[in-house]
Amino acid sequence: MEVTSVYKYARISAQKAREVTREIQGLPVSQALSILNFTPKKAAALIGKTLRSAVANAENNHELDADDLYIKSAVANSGPTLGRIMPRARGSAGAIKKRQAHITVILAQKEEEKTKPAKTPSKKQVAKAKAE
Repeated sequence: MEVTSVYKYARISAQKAREVTREIQGLPVSQALSILNFTPKKAAALIGKTLRSAVANAENNHELDADDLYIKSAVANSGPTLGRIMPRARGSAGAIKKRQAHITVILAQKEEEKTKPAKTPSKKQVAKAKAE
């Protein structure tokens, strides 16, 4: 089962948010949260907020245990860009782009390792064991 949480219109560029999302992909939730808590970037706080929301969704809506979850994917896509103008010399204007991002975190439940059932011996192996 997969659980998704999306933070739309985050006031950070997608490029800056991607630096942090790459660090937590594939990690268990507890380890990813500890990494985000000690990462000194604005994006870490925003992604941490989204991750905690995804964990809460998993626990409350899907009745999953947070200890069994890992980050299947963490993505930061670009959102709309706000165009602003900064006055420049001699009456001209310079463009300022205020970028936004959509941060998506997808959690999945760890699949328990399946132990292979004991292999049944073939007829040749049974005959060989009887002969010995």
